[in-house]
Amino acid sequence: DMTRGVGGHSPANVTHHLKGTNFPASRADLEKQAKENGAEEDVLEVIRNMPDEQYEDMAGVMKGIGEAE
Repeated sequence: DMTRGVGGHSPANVTHHLKGTNFPASRADLEKQAKENGAEEDVLEVIRNMPDEQYEDMAGVMKGIGEAE
């Protein structure tokens, strides 16, 4: 099993729940968007562990997810 991250969630799995995010987005915006997209609690947990900053694009989000592990 090559998936990395908290509870086996890869960054791609987390970003899947962030479809439709309007950038720039704060961490709170990302969490709200993920909830609207039906994210599980473990995905929300990853987002809450991300650095609390403005994210300019999905690449920045992926980096933040990497730091959340």
